[in-house]
Amino acid sequence: MGTVEKTPARLTAKPSWLLGQVAVHAHRLAADGFAAVGTRGYHYRILSALDEFGAASQADLGRRVAMDRSDVVATLNELAGQALVERTPDPDDRRRNIVTLTKEGARQLKRADQALDQVQDDLLAPLSAAERDALTGMLARLLAHHRQD
Repeated sequence: MGTVEKTPARLTAKPSWLLGQVAVHAHRLAADGFAAVGTRGYHYRILSALDEFGAASQADLGRRVAMDRSDVVATLNELAGQALVERTPDPDDRRRNIVTLTKEGARQLKRADQALDQVQDDLLAPLSAAERDALTGMLARLLAHHRQD
């Protein structure tokens, strides 16, 4: 008998409870997938933003990927230490750093993408392609709605 069958029905009937339980599992799968390629979730957030939007200040990166300023700094220190990003003073404001994705950073992002794609397949294994698309769309709508608050 699985865990859900041993859980009170009043919980398993609540989307908030189900989402929380799946989120815990998804987080573990993602952390394991990232670890297999020598990275972490925070690294993936920063590298993804730099790849998609280009060079940015540390503050802009933090806002874009919803990370606290101190976490951004610590993550950038790790990424710079691995030569995955480069920080240079902003020519318009020497108090700010501009962060750029390096070629090695782009390669690491590709490895992380592949690992995360496998995680998605593992997490969503019981769902058809259409169900996966529908779930992703609904979750995106929920997130957009609640981020407005």
